[in-house]
Amino acid sequence: MRSALVTGGSSGIGLAIARILREEGYALTLAARNVERLETAAHELEARTFGLDVRDEEQCRRLVAAHLETHSGLDVLVNSAGVGIAGRIGDTSTKHFDLQQSVNLRGAFLVTREALPALRESRGYVVNLASIAGTIPTPGLATYGAAKAALIALTRSLVREERETGVRATALCPAFVDTPMTTWTGLEGAEMIQPEDCAEVVRSLLRLSPAARVPLVVIERAGDDVV
Repeated sequence: MRSALVTGGSSGIGLAIARILREEGYALTLAARNVERLETAAHELEARTFGLDVRDEEQCRRLVAAHLETHSGLDVLVNSAGVGIAGRIGDTSTKHFDLQQSVNLRGAFLVTREALPALRESRGYVVNLASIAGTIPTPGLATYGAAKAALIALTRSLVREERETGVRATALCPAFVDTPMTTWTGLEGAEMIQPEDCAEVVRSLLRLSPAARVPLVVIERAGDDVV
């Protein structure tokens, strides 16, 4: 059976993608920091769980090893673990800057690096949850956007580096999505992109032929010029 590993898989976009992957017949490992939500999601999806802080290199190494021990391979990696802290550059603490870079960028790098040998064997797929804030100037989300812009660059370089191995990757860049992370916006849930919209994009990506390469997908919010 094909298998997938989803970080940030206990809620929001990560959980929505995990549901799609389960529908498509993938066996799952879900990783997240919130163990209670993780167990609820895993029960629904018959998934293996792994409590994970993506900032910890050893935990990332053990996560991939645990997945391979259970499933004997890896076909899809979804790096959905993330954190966003709104604030203008002049008001952002070093602590909040470092947190966003370490979770949103470093964590995805660590898990991807550890997973690459298995992904090369399966000619697998990597989905990195970036943001539209990484593609356009976004006042108030500058440091978050900087981390996501770096993640986009990492994804595009990965695509080129792995073109001979068959590993493909996409940076998914939505505008505001209806998740707990965006409650600060004041927007109604119905006004925002739904997590399931992001998941359906992932389903479509995985159904493409091996000849098709999509390094970047931007999902705009209807009627909005920015995020």
